[in-house]
Amino acid sequence: MIERIATNYAEGGAGIMHDLDLRIVSATTGRVRFEVDVVDHITHGGGVMCGQAILGCMDTGMVFVMMSLDQPDRGFTTVSLNTNFERAVPEDIGTVAFEAHVTKPGRSLVFGQIDLFLPNGKRAASATTTYMWL
Repeated sequence: MIERIATNYAEGGAGIMHDLDLRIVSATTGRVRFEVDVVDHITHGGGVMCGQAILGCMDTGMVFVMMSLDQPDRGFTTVSLNTNFERAVPEDIGTVAFEAHVTKPGRSLVFGQIDLFLPNGKRAASATTTYMWL
């Protein structure tokens, strides 16, 4: 499943997100875990990962989840993404992990959650999201 999601994303994902080098490490139907390295171009002057990069990763995580739902001919789009930042992600932290999963699948809407974890296992941010099948 990881290969299929990665291939679909490589062909249709937003170019700006490809610059982050997101790496899917596990995937099952409705659940995807991926990693990203915290590097200079996604941190700001305060010495932490910028919120824009975190939000982009979270939204892309749900894209991966939607691609895992075995409906290859259906398009989808983000309806909402509500994010809470719980702690800073320091620029020297290394690699962080995101876990995204469906909380309620539906015929027209899919609800999900995405969490960002530091290497020590502490959650740094969380988001709830709604996606719509097109």
